[in-house]
Amino acid sequence: TPSIQINSHRHQTLLKSSQLPGIGQPTELPDSLEDAAQQAAKCCDDLVKFGDRTRCRVDFDTSVGDETYTTLKSSLTFGVEFIKSLSYALIPGAQQLKQDQMMRDIQAKAELTQLEEEIGPIESEEELRNNPNFERINQLQQIVMNSGVMEEETKWNGPIFRVYFPDEGSAALARRDWKINTAEALVPPCVSLSSVGGVQAHDTSRDVVNLFFCPKASEAEFVEDILYKTEASGNIVLSVFLNPNLVDMGVTGFGMAGRMLRERLLDDLAVSYYLRTLQWGALTRAWPSDFSVWQEDENSDGGYRLIKSLDNLPSNPEVEDIYDIENGLMNAPKDGPGFLNALGDFVNGMTRL
Repeated sequence: TPSIQINSHRHQTLLKSSQLPGIGQPTELPDSLEDAAQQAAKCCDDLVKFGDRTRCRVDFDTSVGDETYTTLKSSLTFGVEFIKSLSYALIPGAQQLKQDQMMRDIQAKAELTQLEEEIGPIESEEELRNNPNFERINQLQQIVMNSGVMEEETKWNGPIFRVYFPDEGSAALARRDWKINTAEALVPPCVSLSSVGGVQAHDTSRDVVNLFFCPKASEAEFVEDILYKTEASGNIVLSVFLNPNLVDMGVTGFGMAGRMLRERLLDDLAVSYYLRTLQWGALTRAWPSDFSVWQEDENSDGGYRLIKSLDNLPSNPEVEDIYDIENGLMNAPKDGPGFLNALGDFVNGMTRL
């Protein structure tokens, strides 16, 4: 699995000048995948409200090098919870609708229980059908079955949270698996799924959030085109890149094309959330807190201990050096220039391209 490398130097002025709590503090590890997704959504929401940013990225990789699943497949479960949480935070009316549905579900269950207690034991289906509350019981059971969602609520007329998949095939599979526009949908009705390729025929006049779902280098040109056109409308509150891999040796190269793409697009993305599991621990960041390196330790609370926090994302070699120094496998580097230090800086710079 390609490692995730991000240059976040350009965003330090923003972070240092802000008075948000958490700046300069380590980032705690999430308790679960659901917790990670909710944290990521909150970071994106905070970035909009307090960071004055309209573009960011979320990187989530728990594969530890396992290539059994593609980045797209491994991101789907996280993506559902992340999209749901961010929709409630940024789309006006989405959270209220969910609360109304939950209350309807609770009330239906309470009324159903009361009716069942009043009716008492029923000997046959015919007896139930002859009961004057039969139709109401059916209605309540349907409400509970749909978790309080009414049929008319599956159609959304408000602001849109649009998710762009790399191609129409993956978008179509997500529409099916996420049960879009049904009472059993895994995401709110404000979410609309599209793809970056092909003709963009859908109406984007109501779009307020863009989420590019695992965009690849082969779609970089389409992604940029969609991003600039939708932002030109003035309605876009936030554009999020989830697990982007827009610079690839076989497509953009690591030369001028890759450098120009990074300067135009990637370098301007604030790192709102980052979680990557390692063979011996994890590296995480929840904006505006630091990037934090954690090592597995059965004697520590939660099974991990913090070994380093940094205000910039460390490169892969730097992460391994942090582990080796912490565990006595190498000496901490001495201050001052030197050939090896200069070579290390050059290599780290190349890995970030």
